[in-house]
Amino acid sequence: MAGTDARPGAMSPEERRERARDLGARLPEGFTLGVATSAFQIEGATREGGRGESAWDAFTAQPGRILGGATADRATDHYHRVPEDVALMRDLGVDSYRFSFAWPRLQPEGKGALRREGVDFYERLLDELETAGIRSLATLYHWDTPAALAGGWFARDTALRFGDFAHAMGERFGDRVTQWATINEPATVTLEGYALGLHAPGAARLFNALPAAHHQLLAHGLGVQALRAAGVRGGVGIVNVHSPVVPATDSGPSAEADGVFAALFDVLHNRVFADPVLLGHYPQPPEGFEALFTALAEVDPADLALIAQPLDFYGLNYYMPTRIAAGSGSAATPDGASSAMASLPFHLADWPEYPRTGFGWPIAPEFFATALAELGERYGSLLPPVIVTENGASFPDAVELHPETGEAQVHDGSRIDYLARHLEALVGAAGSGSSASSLEVVGYYVWSLLDNFEWAAGYSQRFGLVHVDFGDFTRTPKDSYRWVRLLAESR
Repeated sequence: MAGTDARPGAMSPEERRERARDLGARLPEGFTLGVATSAFQIEGATREGGRGESAWDAFTAQPGRILGGATADRATDHYHRVPEDVALMRDLGVDSYRFSFAWPRLQPEGKGALRREGVDFYERLLDELETAGIRSLATLYHWDTPAALAGGWFARDTALRFGDFAHAMGERFGDRVTQWATINEPATVTLEGYALGLHAPGAARLFNALPAAHHQLLAHGLGVQALRAAGVRGGVGIVNVHSPVVPATDSGPSAEADGVFAALFDVLHNRVFADPVLLGHYPQPPEGFEALFTALAEVDPADLALIAQPLDFYGLNYYMPTRIAAGSGSAATPDGASSAMASLPFHLADWPEYPRTGFGWPIAPEFFATALAELGERYGSLLPPVIVTENGASFPDAVELHPETGEAQVHDGSRIDYLARHLEALVGAAGSGSSASSLEVVGYYVWSLLDNFEWAAGYSQRFGLVHVDFGDFTRTPKDSYRWVRLLAESR
């Protein structure tokens, strides 16, 4: 049951507080605790300060693309509320804030000089963070491709323009940003935006979307090169989403086919985006599927050398595992329905044994440990320190008024339990002699600070530690906010 304490076996408030104290005490010395957001999901002000149109602005304008016809024109109004939002982070007690620069706010046409108004906005944000004693992890690209870049990530030129953008940003902000991430979740951009048509730009090309994957990874390599050429002080990395993949069955008539397609999806979702960065080459497709990956088999070795530059950290986003079954199934995906998905010879199978988030995602923290262990097994000493750059859950939280004081409050015990169980899995997996003990895990960021615009789901999914009223933009810290604050205080 979402956002309440009414679930069977739910902990009492005191048990949750004790769990926060225990977890805080178990976090390693120097471990970074932070919160994360992205520009398009919170900033709003899409037509202010000379901001250009993004591919997501164009996508949301198309009827039927976004649940409820929502847009991000106001989002959480963060553009006008930076001091208030940084004050929330300061009171939360986190060490670092992961945000993203809006590419079209800084380069409306996707090229040229940085726009003064955009620079000023992010200077104000960094000023507030520095005053509050909060470090920054800035993502250069979190899905808001400038619409002026024809072809988006299908075009190699977009990668070149991103390299130019990264260099300009490094020159302008290189002495202020603590850490840099180049690209956020190229797997999601490729699969949801270019293969299935559920996200911007709405293309549904299935395996023919793979050039978009390569061009994002090339942009990452060019971005790393450009940031270092600009002399940035902070470390540089990439952010990939990883989902452990298992077959729907391991015995019976469909077990072999389920296993084959699970291996295919693991390559497609995980290894295509991690192997070239960490190993310097694309993965070998499962036998029989080689023709689907021709676009990646024929890339220039010079591109792979660019993509595989040494990194200062590797960003891991974890939300859920994936179960794959043979057969086309329905058109259901975690973000909606796609006729392209229904045409594939495999489908995403359900997880009836696990509780679910508001998005319908399985709550399976043991697979968080699996994701970490797989990274260690696959990449070993080639893997730089790992930062968990996103982990969190949506639940349909609601504001209630305290019966005596009238104070606004949001009881989201389910989110507290989710965060506690995933942090416990992280601490356990990274401990000495454990499944992922070879990894150096140096940070964890909660997704998200604020309820926000959740892409194709509009405003239907609330991930925040802080509730946002999307009518008047009032911020109300949830119980989970206070839980994370206690966690931070207990280190």
